[in-house]
Amino acid sequence: MAGPDPIALEARRSQPGILAVGLVALTVFLFLAALVVGPARIGIGPGLAALFSGTEGPTALVMREIRLPRAILAVLVGASLGLAGAAMQGYLRNPLAEPGLIGVSGAAALGAVIALQTGIAAIAMPALPAAALIGALIAVGLILLLAGPRGASLTLILAGIAISALAGALTSLVLNLSPNPFAASEIVFWMMGSLADRSFTHVWIALPFMALGWVLLAGTGRVLDALTLGEDAAEAMGLGLARARLMLVFGVASAVGASVAVAGAIGFVGLVVPHILRRFVGGRPSALLWASALGGAAMLLAADLSVRLILPERDLKLGVVTALVGAPLFLHLIYKTRKEVA
Repeated sequence: MAGPDPIALEARRSQPGILAVGLVALTVFLFLAALVVGPARIGIGPGLAALFSGTEGPTALVMREIRLPRAILAVLVGASLGLAGAAMQGYLRNPLAEPGLIGVSGAAALGAVIALQTGIAAIAMPALPAAALIGALIAVGLILLLAGPRGASLTLILAGIAISALAGALTSLVLNLSPNPFAASEIVFWMMGSLADRSFTHVWIALPFMALGWVLLAGTGRVLDALTLGEDAAEAMGLGLARARLMLVFGVASAVGASVAVAGAIGFVGLVVPHILRRFVGGRPSALLWASALGGAAMLLAADLSVRLILPERDLKLGVVTALVGAPLFLHLIYKTRKEVA
């Protein structure tokens, strides 16, 4: 009986390394493109020179205060959504799982909508993201109350669906009862998702919560790998599923809640990116975590570049672009998967 082909084994081992180099290179390229593409016609050389030099002027202002924080937020938000999506799919062993499944995105959006409707957001700029983060934390508390710290995966999903539906209904109620058409319009546009007009204040507000979420989700990698064999096998290996569940819930809430707080509702990144990259990591959930983080950052940078290049005068929203790209791609992946199973 012939043994495994050493050439094929070596190619399989090198594939994650090639993927990592490719994703890093793509993300860096798109990040640099995000710095030099925009309505202000600034060349690559003058733009980068103004960014890193100590000189002042309109070019330096555009690069440092507008384009740089926007590009950084695209990386942070995209990485958070991609990482959270991969962690959710790995833990629930469901390729259709995504960050919004446990209600965090909807609750964070509800908190921001209430801040906009009541006028709290106009008092101080950090009030809007703070309200969204409070909404995400409330969602976590309700999930743990309904599902319990040791609840099964199905209970977690059902609790999340219930919270998401409730948050969506309350958001619609706020819009329905809004007496101010300008506030309602602002709410609708915010819910479409955007990185326009963001500053370093948004970066510093979101970064600590996102970093906490990344650490928590990265710590679930070993458990996610074991769960591919089933929950009983993971328990037999001495891995604490209850602890991993808490890390997952708080990690997703922290990373995704902070993303919604500063960028609004942006869908499909956490759903589509893990699907695309899963085959390149051999289906290992722990390897898919870092790959989806890089892939999510690249996807959101590309989407934000598209917003600037397609109908720039009409203020096309980022969440609309990700949905228009992500939904057909996801349908194609479902069709392809169905054919492979058949």
